[in-house]
Amino acid sequence: MGGWQTLSLGLVIQLEYGKPLDSADRSPTGLYPAYGANGEKDRTNKFYRDSPSIIVGRKGSAGEITLTEDKYWPLDVTYFVEFDSNRYDLRFLYYLLTTLALPSLAKGVKPGINRNEVYALPVSVPPLPEQRRIVAILDEAFEAIATAKANAAKNLQNARELFATHRDHLYRANWPVVRIENACESVMDCVNKTAPIVDEVTSFKMIRTTNVRNGKVSVERVNYVTEEVFRQWTRRQVPQSGDVILTREAPMGEVGMLVGNERIFLGQRLVSYRANPAMLDKSFLLYALQSKLLQQQIHARASGSTVQHMRVPDSKNLNLPLPCLERQREVVVTLDALKDETENLAEIAVRKGAGLDELKKSLLHQAFSGAL
Repeated sequence: MGGWQTLSLGLVIQLEYGKPLDSADRSPTGLYPAYGANGEKDRTNKFYRDSPSIIVGRKGSAGEITLTEDKYWPLDVTYFVEFDSNRYDLRFLYYLLTTLALPSLAKGVKPGINRNEVYALPVSVPPLPEQRRIVAILDEAFEAIATAKANAAKNLQNARELFATHRDHLYRANWPVVRIENACESVMDCVNKTAPIVDEVTSFKMIRTTNVRNGKVSVERVNYVTEEVFRQWTRRQVPQSGDVILTREAPMGEVGMLVGNERIFLGQRLVSYRANPAMLDKSFLLYALQSKLLQQQIHARASGSTVQHMRVPDSKNLNLPLPCLERQREVVVTLDALKDETENLAEIAVRKGAGLDELKKSLLHQAFSGAL
């Protein structure tokens, strides 16, 4: 690579320690950003440095890289970069640092990086005009990548909003209304105490509120218990596939359906609805509990001054719009089709995002191997 030099990073940049900022000097409406290890942490009306630079996380999110504004305050968990602007371009150095995997140098209980280890890293650097040419190419390419990712995210958001709007329109208040308990075989809350868990993986799993999200119940990242505890905690009812689970707190109002034959039981702040198949389609119940009509009822019954929660008796007294089974199934078919389209868009967005991230990595590799 003509004109490129291979140097230790310590000959290119200096990492200077950030400085503590008193709480009295912090303000959410402050003029300047106060940077922590992984980005803007606060605002302040004071600034410690008055020229753009790069923040490198020193402790905590050690090795994370942030490009600063003109005036800023680097907090004491950071380093800020000093360099010779007659030899090096700021954005070139920023892109260079993102390729060095600095977080992998972090050590300790509260991860930290030693700047001498950073300084020892070998880097290849071209003359300043070539740096600026590379930066111009990368800036343009990365702006296009960011736009493409934003468009994909917006399309997905639009699809999710369309699904929610259609669902909320279908669950109309002019249908006959019943108490939700009267349309269920059971409405069962958890045992009102914490089950003793074990460290080893067993066949018996306890789900928590964090396992219930967006219409699904995940059986990953659960707590495990012995068979004896499982039998004690399910003596009133063993959860089964098709049960609809509602979170009463932390957060309140998330809904999901159990699928499969896992041996699970409910942790605290969960309630289970088992639909009476002679009256109520279980998927219709799931969508109903997610709908604006039922969510408004759930949140209207919230109590608690700090953490909002719904009492168990209130979970049985929700008013459920209930047309005939044939109409319920028509609604479910319509919403299932819309949900499938939305989930397909989500998969496309994930794949597209991963592809764009790989393109970004490839461009950076080309840039710093002299191939751009």
